[in-house]
Amino acid sequence: MRVSDLQLKDVVSLLDGKKLGRIVDIELNNEGQVKYFVVEPKHFFNFFKSNNEINVGMKEIKKIGEDVILVEI
Repeated sequence: MRVSDLQLKDVVSLLDGKKLGRIVDIELNNEGQVKYFVVEPKHFFNFFKSNNEINVGMKEIKKIGEDVILVEI
């Protein structure tokens, strides 16, 4: 699976069912392994909102489906 495929999926919290946003970036460690995914909430008026990025670690991802990524945050 490519990063561009993951960026098309909504990230949803298993705890409350809220849509957290979409993956916009990936942070890698020195060995080239994924440290975490950067999820940015979508806002209609993005310029009014502060940058509320969420870092989602690999251990927090519970399921990657066709349309969504389920996380436990």
